[in-house]
Amino acid sequence: MRTHGNWITRAETPADVPAIRGIGLAAFDTALEADLVDALRADPAWIDGLSVVSAGGEGDGAGGGRPVGHALLTRCHIGDTPALCLAPVAVLPEYQNTGAGSAAIRAALRAAKDRGERYVTVLGHPAYYPRFGFTRASTHGIRLSIEVPDEAMMALALDEAHPLPSGTVRYAAPFGI
Repeated sequence: MRTHGNWITRAETPADVPAIRGIGLAAFDTALEADLVDALRADPAWIDGLSVVSAGGEGDGAGGGRPVGHALLTRCHIGDTPALCLAPVAVLPEYQNTGAGSAAIRAALRAAKDRGERYVTVLGHPAYYPRFGFTRASTHGIRLSIEVPDEAMMALALDEAHPLPSGTVRYAAPFGI
């Protein structure tokens, strides 16, 4: 367990599963992301310790430790090189723009680096993810097998001694890509 700003972050526990599903259902217009998390939990791409929640401390209005944010890293590959995929990231609507999502992402990236992981990809908002060090994937020769806006596909090397590889990203089967 670590503290990031006003948020306590920790790896998901079995008791958090219903709360994480609730966060996904509240944060998105459909159940697709919540269903994706559930499907990934049962997939070989799942890595224990890389599903991270952010929770508030006592008296901060976040339920005294109740998870309000979630970030998930699962196995993917860039070409044949093992990497991680950051998705989904979700925060209860009433806690969006409070740092809960950023805290969960930073904790997940730190946990991945501590485990010796080297690379992370994300398909997301190009104005949000660069604050964590993500850059446009295409500049590194990283691409997807489907059409997405070029600026939305990003990648990050967790260890500067190992630059990003090039290749096509292969996601876990539940992503359907």
